[in-house]
Amino acid sequence: MWIPTEHEKYGVVIAGFRGTVPHGLSLEIGDTVQILEKCDGWYRGFALKNPNLKGIFPSNYIHLKNACVKNKGQFEMVVPTEDSVITEMTSTLRDWGTMWKQLYVRNEGDLFHRLWHIMNEILDLRRQVLVGHLTHDRMKDVKRHITARLDWGNEQLGLDLVPRKEYAMVDPEEISITELYRLMEHRHRKKDTPVQVSSHHLFVQMKSLMCSNLGEELEVIFSLFDSKENRPISERFFLKLNRNGLPKCPEKPERHCSLFVDLGTSELRKDIYITVHIIRIGRMGAGEKKNACNVQYRRPFGCAVLSIADLLAGDTKDDLILKVYMCNTESDWYQIHESIIKKLNARYNLTGSNAGLAVSLQLLHGDIEQIRREYTSMFTHGLSITRKLGFSNIIMPGEMRNDLYITIERGEFEKGGKSVARNVEVSMFIVDSTGQILKDFISFGSGEPLATEFHSFVLYHNNSPRWAELLKLPVPVDKFRGAHLRFEFRHCSTKEKGEKKLFGFSFVPLMQENGRTLPDGTHELIVHKCEENISLQDVSRYLKFPFSKGHVLGNNHPAVKTTKESFWITSFLCSTKLTQNGDMLDLLKWRAHPEKIAGCLSKLKEIDGSEIVKFLQDTLDTLFGILDENSQKYGSQVFDCLVHIINLLQDSKFHHFKPVMDTYIESHFAGALAYRDLIKVFKWHVDRITEMERQTLIQEVLKAQEYIFKYIVQSRKLFSLATGGQNEEEFCCCIQELLMSVRFFLSQETKGATALSQAQAVFLSSFPAVYAELLKLFDMREVANLVRDTLGSLPIITNADESLQAVKLQCIGKIVESQLYASPESRYILLPVVLHHLHVHLQEQKDLIMCARILSNIFCFIKKNSSEKSILEEIDIIVNSLLDILLRTILEITSRPQSAGSATRLQFQDVTGEFVSCLLSLLRQMTDRHYQQLLDRFKMRDELRDFLLQIFTVFRILLRPEMFPKDWTVMRLVANNVIITTVLYLSDALRKNFLNESFDYKIWDSYFYLAVIFINQLCLQLEMFTPSKKKKVLEKYGDMRVTMGCEIFSMWQNLGEHKVHFIPALIGPFLEVTLIPQSDLRNVMIPIFHDMMDWEQRRSGNFKQVEAKLIDKLDSLMSEGKGDETYRELFNSIIPLFGPYPSLLKKIERETWRESGVSLIATVTRLMERLLDYRDCMKMGDMDGKKIGCTVSLLNFYKTELNKEEMYIRYIHKLHDLHLKAQNFTEAAYTLLLYDELLEWSDRPLREFLNYPMQTEWQRKEYLHLTIIQNFDRGKCWENGIILCRKIAEQYESYYDYRNLSKMRMMEASFYDKIMDQQRLEPEFFRVGFYGKKFPFFLRNKEFVCRGHDYERLEAFQQRMLNEFPHAIAMQHANQPDETIFQAEAQYLQIYAVTPIPENQEVLQREGIPDNIKSFYKVNHIWRFRYDRPFHKGMKDKDNEFKSLWVERTTLILVQSLPGISRWFEVEKREVVEMSPLENAIEVLENKNQQLRTLISQCQARQMQNINPLTMCLNGVIDAAVNGGVSRYQEAFFVKEYILNHPEDAEKITCLRELMLEQAQILEFGLAVHEKFVPQDMRPLHKKLVDQFFVMKSSLGIQEFAACIQASPVHFPNGSPRVPRNSVPVSMSPDGARVIPRRSPLSYPAVNRYSSSSLSSQASAEVSNITGQSESSDEVFNMQRVMYNHIGDGALPRSDPNLSGPEKAVNSTPSSWSLDSGKEARNVSECGKLMSPPVPPRPMQTASPARHITSVSPSPAGRSPMKGTVQSFTPSPVDYHSSGLISNSPVLSGSYSSGISSLSRCSTSETSGFETQINDHTVSISNCNASEEPVRKESKTPPPYSVYERTLRRPVPLPHSLSIPIPSDPPALPPKPLLVRPNNLENSSKRPEQVPRPRPLPRKVSQL
Repeated sequence: MWIPTEHEKYGVVIAGFRGTVPHGLSLEIGDTVQILEKCDGWYRGFALKNPNLKGIFPSNYIHLKNACVKNKGQFEMVVPTEDSVITEMTSTLRDWGTMWKQLYVRNEGDLFHRLWHIMNEILDLRRQVLVGHLTHDRMKDVKRHITARLDWGNEQLGLDLVPRKEYAMVDPEEISITELYRLMEHRHRKKDTPVQVSSHHLFVQMKSLMCSNLGEELEVIFSLFDSKENRPISERFFLKLNRNGLPKCPEKPERHCSLFVDLGTSELRKDIYITVHIIRIGRMGAGEKKNACNVQYRRPFGCAVLSIADLLAGDTKDDLILKVYMCNTESDWYQIHESIIKKLNARYNLTGSNAGLAVSLQLLHGDIEQIRREYTSMFTHGLSITRKLGFSNIIMPGEMRNDLYITIERGEFEKGGKSVARNVEVSMFIVDSTGQILKDFISFGSGEPLATEFHSFVLYHNNSPRWAELLKLPVPVDKFRGAHLRFEFRHCSTKEKGEKKLFGFSFVPLMQENGRTLPDGTHELIVHKCEENISLQDVSRYLKFPFSKGHVLGNNHPAVKTTKESFWITSFLCSTKLTQNGDMLDLLKWRAHPEKIAGCLSKLKEIDGSEIVKFLQDTLDTLFGILDENSQKYGSQVFDCLVHIINLLQDSKFHHFKPVMDTYIESHFAGALAYRDLIKVFKWHVDRITEMERQTLIQEVLKAQEYIFKYIVQSRKLFSLATGGQNEEEFCCCIQELLMSVRFFLSQETKGATALSQAQAVFLSSFPAVYAELLKLFDMREVANLVRDTLGSLPIITNADESLQAVKLQCIGKIVESQLYASPESRYILLPVVLHHLHVHLQEQKDLIMCARILSNIFCFIKKNSSEKSILEEIDIIVNSLLDILLRTILEITSRPQSAGSATRLQFQDVTGEFVSCLLSLLRQMTDRHYQQLLDRFKMRDELRDFLLQIFTVFRILLRPEMFPKDWTVMRLVANNVIITTVLYLSDALRKNFLNESFDYKIWDSYFYLAVIFINQLCLQLEMFTPSKKKKVLEKYGDMRVTMGCEIFSMWQNLGEHKVHFIPALIGPFLEVTLIPQSDLRNVMIPIFHDMMDWEQRRSGNFKQVEAKLIDKLDSLMSEGKGDETYRELFNSIIPLFGPYPSLLKKIERETWRESGVSLIATVTRLMERLLDYRDCMKMGDMDGKKIGCTVSLLNFYKTELNKEEMYIRYIHKLHDLHLKAQNFTEAAYTLLLYDELLEWSDRPLREFLNYPMQTEWQRKEYLHLTIIQNFDRGKCWENGIILCRKIAEQYESYYDYRNLSKMRMMEASFYDKIMDQQRLEPEFFRVGFYGKKFPFFLRNKEFVCRGHDYERLEAFQQRMLNEFPHAIAMQHANQPDETIFQAEAQYLQIYAVTPIPENQEVLQREGIPDNIKSFYKVNHIWRFRYDRPFHKGMKDKDNEFKSLWVERTTLILVQSLPGISRWFEVEKREVVEMSPLENAIEVLENKNQQLRTLISQCQARQMQNINPLTMCLNGVIDAAVNGGVSRYQEAFFVKEYILNHPEDAEKITCLRELMLEQAQILEFGLAVHEKFVPQDMRPLHKKLVDQFFVMKSSLGIQEFAACIQASPVHFPNGSPRVPRNSVPVSMSPDGARVIPRRSPLSYPAVNRYSSSSLSSQASAEVSNITGQSESSDEVFNMQRVMYNHIGDGALPRSDPNLSGPEKAVNSTPSSWSLDSGKEARNVSECGKLMSPPVPPRPMQTASPARHITSVSPSPAGRSPMKGTVQSFTPSPVDYHSSGLISNSPVLSGSYSSGISSLSRCSTSETSGFETQINDHTVSISNCNASEEPVRKESKTPPPYSVYERTLRRPVPLPHSLSIPIPSDPPALPPKPLLVRPNNLENSSKRPEQVPRPRPLPRKVSQL
């Protein structure tokens, strides 16, 4: 039996469970589960990752964890009771895990690896927390690290900012909104703003001195030097180097590493330098001999300097090499560093050894403790600390120092009877009063141990040496008294003995007799003469002498002889124990000299502050001692001294001594009676504030009032303690009187910044500290009343001093933050006066930042759900006082213009957020009673109206995305919850007060727009959230969108007849709501549309407005990005927008306007389908084809179905931009032509639109024309460009704008040149079928023909399409798919190549037109395409497959011609015909004959770079025929059985026979041409071909051509093929014969790419349509293959554009499978002009292939019109009736090896590598007759053919004397525009109307 669990509620899966049992729940390790019931070792529950799926699982697979249950019962929620940091870590890592994998998919490798390390680190820290063995401090440190890493990861992944308090997440419902805002802001600022560091440190490591000739030990001295003040600012870092220039003690890092500490920010400037002085230890002269002297001297070596500014950029300088300089004269050594800094080059130069100092420098930031933590290894290894000179910027209490700095400056010495100056060395000792030398109290610098004596360096022969060496003497205080410094002066000899001879000494005591230490400053000491043998041990002998010249002058010592020799030192004492100030000593010893008390008190203010704080406690004891003993006499002076000391501690330098003062007051102060005197004197000062002219003293007193009150309170406490609380009332009265005096002076009104207002400001700034002290003696209510009265006494004037107003607010702010305000009873007293002052400031919009801070603090005390009476009363007060002004303030500050990037903008954002959080806090605390009272307060409807408009406007502002930072989702959700609660309250007021007669459109409109904005917020789109985040939001707030949607519906229903006011204005906003993929919301909102349609129908009889607005809004919503990938689910459900809601359709069907309503719904649905497809495509990367196709679909929809002119034009330009991006320049031109056609050449003004300025229609059309021409030029579609050039030239000409006319004509001429000179590639065309429901709507189950890119073949196109549709499956057959494919939930692509069918053959058939011109018409303006599929009908004959080989020919007719506005167009119509085996054979032979003619012509005209193509073709045909090629046709169709069974094919059989004979004639002529051009190494092959040719003729039964004439419809009387009987004989050789291409009824230009001699069938012929590749079933002739590979693309011939028209031969057209053999031709009489078809000349009957040929005059004959193939050409390149080149079928292609079709799997191209035209080497035919050939037309089915209709068969060339002249018509290209296309298919059943397809008449675009 299943029992609900009580305690087993939450657990973690520790073993995977597959859930294979009935009702089993599949679980993975690590899943968390909530347990509902249990039964016999099984649990029933659900995994938290999918709470909707419940099931059972084994209990031993679950590790139970403690949890608490909320909302017990059906909707209970389980919360684990573990540490909140652990809970957050677990949920966060789960979310990260999914996103981490996506990073890998998106190839964001850097973040992927960084996040992986962070996740591992967090898991490790999590283990440490779970173990629970950490100390409290360590646990805090670990949690700090965890939260820091969680925040970093969330920021990197774009997740929400988590508000925390003490490392734990906070529940926004448990704290006030203002507190939540502060937590969020604190974390946001912590993330954004770096912490300002005020303390810096310089790490120095000495590495080596690089020098070529050292040989001596060195001393290196580092220090910091201020070049601005010209003094050192740090102690010295002193280290020694060995003879190699390396540190002497490398094993002791503290000896060569140092940290210069406590550098302030002000000292990080460019005029602070690191100076390095180097002293060598050795001989006097650097170049002296080694044995010259054994005594070692300190001698100057060099100096280096580096500005600290060089470190600021990088902070670290490793292995820095400093140049070492030496001064030119030793006497300047003391200032060499200054000379280098000032770059006085004359005073120094590089050292002779070119030395360099290698150091490492690093600048560290932060306090010293932080540095110790972050650079632990640095301190562990050891380093010395180098202090700043003197005290640091901040003196810390308890800091013990007693350092005396001595600088040995200089000396003045006499020669001493010598001819040269002395070499003086100074030795210094510290000697006590007994004459003993104190040991180890001299510091040369950090890094070196303390020494007993010091020896200066020696300057050579200098009687006025200057040393400037700084020493520190850390002498203890107890040894200071009686000690003195002794300086001994010796002359250092440079002789061999190297002796040092004493010649004098000086001394100076460290402390004077009166207890003062040696004063700071420079002292001139007397040099006392002495000799070496005089003992200085007896100090009493010389201590009685004067020590300085100042001392001598002051005491007039007669015993001392005046001397010229002097010695100067500078002293500086840094001590916390000793003083040099006599006044301080006198004050401390006041009892010894009572008469000096007044003087000492008056001099206290003159004593240096550092001296006072050193003896702070002693000084305070002295002052209060004097006050206790003689308060009447010295009370005022003591008060002034106390004020001075208190204010001294306000200085930042001594700020840290405040705790010392506090400690003194608490523990050491003993003045129990002092409070009386302090109150009396203080009141005396306050009473005279308004009277006294000098305010300085008063302000000083007021600044010190905090500590004065501390002394008063402590004194009173001591007195009460001693007396048992006597005189309590007296004390209270004194305090009351004092505060009354204060209130009086505060109440004085002043205008502007006066001394009185300054005093008031000073008092207010420290007033909060005063009442904090009074709380120690009085209760809360008493103090609260005192504070209220004090604040109430302040004058409320708007023109008062602004600084005073600011200080007043700061005072109020401190009150609100104080302990006093925290108490409810005192808060109730203080709140009204605080709100009163805030109201005034907010009204004036002044000091908003401070006001916001105060308000935030006020609301911090008001937690959510505080139902206490005091809280509710406070809310009442705040609502009445501040709600209105708060709303106005938010409106005001959000409407101010913001200056981007400035500090003001940051402040503006801060203050806005503060006020918003205050407003939200207030609204969240308001109850029903508060709202009711608020609404009842408005007596007038207008007041209520203004209030509602105001609050709705504020709410709309709060919903702006920029109101809070992007990652503040928590804050946004809280704000939305408050807003929707408030709106629900206020909607009642809206219904009650603003409906029916009092209806107000503005307020209702504001309400609806607020609701729509609310629902559309990004932060409420739960579909975008992770499952865990979505679950949390739903549990806490539910789906607020649905709540607001229901409210909208309710309010809409209440509107009644007023609904018409909101139609169509609200259609767009409501439609936007329906796009949200939330089914409940859409269920609520969509019925509103029925209402709108109904009311609009009632009002105006239709709902055109609804329709127009709906359509416009749909498009704009899609443009704004609605329906992006986050709405993926919406794509499948939005298409039947109104479908899932039958209630709406049923409603519409019941209405009288049912038909128009259903039509509207259908239209909107179709538009939405296309818009969503468009949005889907636009989001893709480089899928340009899909984007273009989708845009075309949408563009056509707007034009044809919606008639939305402006939207149509917008999408024209979007399509144009897409084409330009894809470099489809021709398509871009056609696209822009659509807009151009809507305009006329008029002067009508057009408004500004898109990127077009305001201009006339003529100007815009001109601009469009020029742009289109440019695009046609870039797309090499120059023929179309010429047409437009002519049009715009006509306009220029009509306006006599000859300048632009000239330019246009030149452009037109340049296009002609480009047509003739530049090569154009002919594209291939591909048919693509898109099958399956997964394709976008505009592609689904449709077929298109696509124009390929340059050089793009079938394989490349196939791959491109599969890349654009990566989920598509390529179909491997060309058959039409069945219905299952159409309805499949998949994507199927069917692709194969198709052949274009040019609409107009006139240009292609005309003689003399260059190939460059024809190439355009082959592939442009194409409507129709074809492809062939071979199949066998009936039983297949194994011996001869051609008997049953049929061809299914499919013709595809497009909706528009290619090229056009797209690279692909949909197939509008399919026509399928079947070609019999005989028709198939005829077409194959026609194609092969045409190919032979072409190659022979090219070879004769020498347009081929080599003869290999002709060789291959001849070999393929002849060899195949010999081996049974053409004979297979004879076996199939010339047998008696076939002729009897198919009497209707008699004409076709005759035609086939004639073509076979014709092929033999062409071959014979071709062999003759081949013999002339064949190279020597190919002669054997040629001989073989000749031999095989005669075998072939034999196989055909041809012995002599004359014998065949009778059976042929064409006579060959002279052996020359195609020569009419009446021609005049003329000799023709292979050189001179002109080969003219012949056009058969089945012939169209195309050439095979590969060849085969196979006659076998191809089993997979259909597949070749798809793949474009196949294999031959027979062996291919090897040499043919070699030659074909040899010629490659390099053999492509080029036409010569320099030839004249008559010199050019007609382009020979390659053969192809023809689609148009069934077309009937027009009668000759219908043709406007006769043209002679070009055919090759025939050889004589008995002549060899090489013989000369004589032509004779033929009988009058014309080509049968039924065999004609010429079609009328497209009249305009821009007309959409298309014609163009036909490509070979990818399946059935002709073969080089035979004239019979091979079923080899050949991939074909649209042009042959050998196609060209005859060049000027051909012999032109002269003396021609003026006869013309009828224009030939295609017929759909082969007409009956008679062997006797010779006169209607084919015309043949005339002899020279009767030859037809070259037509002198104007050039065919480009034709004049706007010609009407002739009807060229009268009897065609395929296309009954061949009139041009006119465009829709241009519609005028109004003002666009």
